[in-house]
Amino acid sequence: MSFFELIEIAWQGILENRMRSILTVLGIIIGIAAVIILLAIGQGAAYETQKQIQMLGSNLIYVRPGAVSSASVSLGHSSAATLTYDDVQALREVCPAVGDAAAMYDSALQVQNGANNTSTRVSATEPGYCEIRNFHPAKGRFFNHSEMDSYARVCVLGDTVATDLFGDDADPIGKSVLIRGELFQVIGVMEHKGVNQWVDNDDVVFVPLSTGYNCLFGTNASTGKAVKSAVITAREEDQVNQAQFQITNVLRLRHKIVSPLPDDFTIRTQADLMQTAQEVTQVFTVLLGATAGISLLVGGIGIMNIMLVSVSERTREIGIRKAIGAKYSDILSQFVIEAIVLSLTGGVLGIILGLLGADLIGKLMHWTTQVTPLSVLLSFLVSIVIGLFFGIYPARRAAKLDPIVALRSE
Repeated sequence: MSFFELIEIAWQGILENRMRSILTVLGIIIGIAAVIILLAIGQGAAYETQKQIQMLGSNLIYVRPGAVSSASVSLGHSSAATLTYDDVQALREVCPAVGDAAAMYDSALQVQNGANNTSTRVSATEPGYCEIRNFHPAKGRFFNHSEMDSYARVCVLGDTVATDLFGDDADPIGKSVLIRGELFQVIGVMEHKGVNQWVDNDDVVFVPLSTGYNCLFGTNASTGKAVKSAVITAREEDQVNQAQFQITNVLRLRHKIVSPLPDDFTIRTQADLMQTAQEVTQVFTVLLGATAGISLLVGGIGIMNIMLVSVSERTREIGIRKAIGAKYSDILSQFVIEAIVLSLTGGVLGIILGLLGADLIGKLMHWTTQVTPLSVLLSFLVSIVIGLFFGIYPARRAAKLDPIVALRSE
């Protein structure tokens, strides 16, 4: 028999039991659609994570102080006062591969405007921070080197803080706020940055680093102007590793660290952050895909079940076909193709439902969903494999039937 004749016979068998076939196909439809939708959510999460990291800036290197240990328990990175403002200046001046650097010292403080107040992160930094982090004011401006040198009491509000203190419509530029009881003039409002890894990047107030030391944070009695982090850019994208090497050596020399003593600072690059984020989102996507794969397994078992029932119901037909000369391969092909047609029909409909579902979820839930051609192709191939895998056993059982026994069945 030709391939097209087998397809025609398969459709006849499916249409003779429409309701049963529809319910079986429905299992495959739901399984394929679930795989596409969940993979789209996973890919969307990966895309958003990468976009958020890229929004931080380019060629970035993060330097943080080491950790303080109390009773053999580490208090975490940046808990030690081992990184100073002088260290950051040295990195900027000594390291050829370093483009620019901005020291930072931040703390949670109360900020007040009249009756409105909020507890937020006050970050003292340098004028170059905006360019390094690719984070600019939407209104007004950022403080400059002159204000840094003169210990000016000026501040730039994050979008969230500006809304909390002044409301949605008011313009805070030129007005004053109290930070830890000290009066600061608002000279700018930063652009909206959004939430990244459960941290609101807009819930922050920026002040000049010199002013922060002078009237908000003070200085460390032993180390002087301690900083909690430094964000650094490499001169060129291909110089990140070179800059990291130079930074490590300079800090070890300044801190008098000799081998085998460990570093009292930590260095992370943007590539490290990207790799970590990709690993996390890949695990997340695999878990989502595996969860959806369970429904595909159930759909495959449904196909096997209906094919076994079909073999039982058509035993006499199989006997007649064998009696008039049908070979083992003919019977096997007939039932395998019938299973593949069922599965493939469910796969095509499932792909359509998955594409529509991913788009609908993205719009209703305001999530980023990305359907990749690979996930669609994979779903299509899986639907064929399911029909083949779960159709072989019933087909072999039908092909092995003794024609005499089959003809005797009612």
